[in-house]
Amino acid sequence: MAVETSAIKHQTPIRTLRTIEGGFGDPLRLRERADTGPVEVLGARKAPSEGKLVSVAAALIAILVDLGVERAYGIGGGALVPIVDALANSTIRTLHCRHETGAGFAALEDSLASGRPTVVFATTGPGITNALTGLMAARWEGAKVVFVSAATSARQTGRHAFQETSPHTLPSGLYTAGSLFHYVATLSDPGQLDLVAARLARGLANPAGFVAHISIPTDIQQTSIAPVRGPAGLSLGCGCDPRVLEAVAKRLAEFSTAIWVGFGARGAAPAIRELAERLGAAVMCSPRGKGVLPETHPQFIGVTGFAGHRHVEDWLAAHAPEQILVLGTRLGEFTSFWNPKLVPPRGFIHVDTDLDQIGTAFTNCPTLAVQAEISALVDGLLARLPIAEPAPVMPGRGFLAPAPLVATSASEGRLVRPQVLMQAIQQRLVDRGATIITEAGNAFAWGNHCLQFDEPGRYRVSTGFGSMGHAVTGVLGVALANPERKAIAVAGDGSMLMNSEISTAVQYRIPAVWIVLNDSQYGMIDHGTRHAGYQPAETAIPFTDFVTIARAMGADGVHVGSELELDQALDRALAAKGPFVVDVWIDPEQRAPFLERVASLFER
Repeated sequence: MAVETSAIKHQTPIRTLRTIEGGFGDPLRLRERADTGPVEVLGARKAPSEGKLVSVAAALIAILVDLGVERAYGIGGGALVPIVDALANSTIRTLHCRHETGAGFAALEDSLASGRPTVVFATTGPGITNALTGLMAARWEGAKVVFVSAATSARQTGRHAFQETSPHTLPSGLYTAGSLFHYVATLSDPGQLDLVAARLARGLANPAGFVAHISIPTDIQQTSIAPVRGPAGLSLGCGCDPRVLEAVAKRLAEFSTAIWVGFGARGAAPAIRELAERLGAAVMCSPRGKGVLPETHPQFIGVTGFAGHRHVEDWLAAHAPEQILVLGTRLGEFTSFWNPKLVPPRGFIHVDTDLDQIGTAFTNCPTLAVQAEISALVDGLLARLPIAEPAPVMPGRGFLAPAPLVATSASEGRLVRPQVLMQAIQQRLVDRGATIITEAGNAFAWGNHCLQFDEPGRYRVSTGFGSMGHAVTGVLGVALANPERKAIAVAGDGSMLMNSEISTAVQYRIPAVWIVLNDSQYGMIDHGTRHAGYQPAETAIPFTDFVTIARAMGADGVHVGSELELDQALDRALAAKGPFVVDVWIDPEQRAPFLERVASLFER
C-alpha cells in the first residue's frame, strides 16, 4: 500500500529518496488515523465488565498478551512477585532462567526466530543490571523485547532500602530512551497504562526492532484498577513512491549490478531471488544474511566480512559491476571491514528504513539512499521489470562461487580439527534441517566461513554486539520458537563456562544441543594476539569435562575425542529428546579464518 511521501531530497555525497511518511506519529492520535493513515489498529479488545478490578501487574500482562507476547524469560524476586504472579496466571509461557543475561539472550533469539515480541523480567538492583548485556544485544540485533522490572516504592526511596532501585540510584540510561531502550516508562500512576499500551503497540510495529523498559514500583504493581486493554497491534504501511521505484529501476536497467544482502532482507528472500535472476546479478551476503539467497545458487558468490570468502573480492575485481544494490545490511565492520575494494565505480543503491544508517560505513562512496521497507521496494521493482527468462550472466562473467570447505578426511589418533567438525555439522545437522547459532569467538568464524544454508532464518550469529554467552543461552529461544527444527549452539569452552542455561533447558524439557569446541583456551584471543605480534597472557583454561557437568544438571551428552567419532555423536544429538551436549576435543593449533579482524582492530 503506497503512502504519502515527502519530496525527493538531495544530499552530498548521499542522495536521499524518502518513501515512508516520517516517524510513527503521536501515539494518542493513532486511533484517529486508523481508517485513513498508514497506521492501522488491529483487533482492539473489549475490557471486561465495569466494576471488575485487577492489579496493575495483571493489567500490564494483559496488554502484553494483546500485543502478541507468548513467552517471557527472567528471574523473579521479592519486589517483582505481583508481576510474576500475573505472568503465571496468563497465557504467556514463563521460563525462569538461571541468570538475567541468559534470559535476555534467549528472549531476543526467540523474538527473531518467531517474529513475535518477547518479555524479559527482573527484580530490583542486580536483577536489572544483570539483564543489561542481553538487552543491549537485543537492541543491536533488531529484536522486539519488552523488559519489565521492579522498582522501590516511593515511600521507601532514599531510605537505604535493600537493592534500592530508582532513577536516582541506577544509571540514568536505564530510565531514559536512548542507546539502550527505544522507549521507557516508569509507572507512578496506574492511569499511565493507556499511554504505555499505545506506545508499545506503535514501537512493536517497527520492522527494525524495538526494545522497551517498563519499570513498576512494587506498591504500584499491587494497586487495583479497571482492566486496560490497548490495541492488539499496529501494522505500518511501507509502500514505495512510484518516483522512487522508477528511479531505482532506471539505474538497474542502465548499469550492471551486483546485490549485497544482509539479515534485514530475510523477509524478502523469494522476491530477492527472483530479482537477482531477472537481472543476472551476482549476490553476496553478510554473515547474518546467510541463506537469503541459497548459498548453493549458481549466482551466489560468497560471504563478506568476518571469516568470509576472499572469492567475493576477487570476483568484484575481475568482473567490475558498476553498482551494488544493498538490501538489509548496514555494511558495518564485520560485514565489510570498510574495504574500499568492495566499492563499485557508481557506488551503492542502499535501502533501509532508517536513513541515518545509510552512508555511515563508506562515507566517501557515491550512494543513492532509499528509505523503504525491502519487501515493498523489491516487489515494486519486479512489477516494473519485464517477466521473461532470467537474464543471462554478463558475458564472460561466470560466478563460480568457491566450495565453503575443502573436503577433509577424518582420521584417527588426533584431536578434532575444526574444519572436519564443520564438515560433519554440515552433513549430519544442517543438511537435515537443523538451525545453527554460533558463539562469539572461533565458533562463529568457522560457522561463517564453512557452513552453507539454502534458506534464511537457519543460521544466527551476532556480528554486532558479539557478546560471549549469547549463543549458548540464546539457543533456548531458538528451540522454543521453532520446535519443528533441532536448535544447535556451536560454542567455545570459554562461552560455555560463562552461562549456558543447561539447567533451564532441563527444567522445561527443551531439546537444545550444545556443540563445544573444547580446546582449553580462549582460542580466538590466543591466535589473534600472536598474529598481532604479542605474547598471549592468560588465555589458557583448565580442561573442563562438559558432559559430566551436563549430566550433573540432568542433561545428557557425549565426548568426541577423535574425528572418527563425530558422525555418531552428531546423530545422537539430532535424535536426543532433551538437552544434549557434544563435547568435542579440538586441536588448539588450528587457527580460524579471522585475520582480517586482527588487521582491522590494529589499523592506524
